[in-house]
Amino acid sequence: MAQPRCLDASLNWQYLGAITGLALAAFAQNQPAFARDYRTDPPPPIAEAENLAELPPVAPPKGHRIVDDHSGRKEEGKASIYAHVFDGRTMADGERYDPRAGVAASKSLPLGTIAKVTNLETGKSTKVKIADRGPFVDGRVVDLTPHAAHAIGLTNAEGLAPVIVSPVVVPQPNGTLKLGAGAAPAPSKEASR
Repeated sequence: MAQPRCLDASLNWQYLGAITGLALAAFAQNQPAFARDYRTDPPPPIAEAENLAELPPVAPPKGHRIVDDHSGRKEEGKASIYAHVFDGRTMADGERYDPRAGVAASKSLPLGTIAKVTNLETGKSTKVKIADRGPFVDGRVVDLTPHAAHAIGLTNAEGLAPVIVSPVVVPQPNGTLKLGAGAAPAPSKEASR
């Protein structure tokens, strides 16, 4: 019996290397990392991610329009679950659809984007790689594999859940990667007091 693959195992290593490279480049700017107070002066990529995280979420595009949004902004809408008829079919990125993988479909996030999907009813989150296009129903922002849906507490019986999709790493048209709203550090408990 095949074991379900977790997102970490299915991620392309170039994305993990790029994330590490972005972090190292940010920390190497202007002055040594140990001499800078990152609580008050975060590196530019992290500061931009924090600014994106503070912006209100946008709605998904309507109908069958595909719009590659490279901004890194959050989206809010309904999440649905892939139907079993898609098992084994080729996705938009050329890979075969596996219901046990941590992948998703989006009409607006570029293929290869790593995004955090948070169920607003349960508070549970999971990270997915955008590998396909859809869902082509107004108000729906993402189609999740059964594995990813289960991770956020969404079952086939419910079918839909309100979610926020926060891009963590977004491929840019020029081949670089950009940190999105999902890459912003979580606010500390002390800061919220």
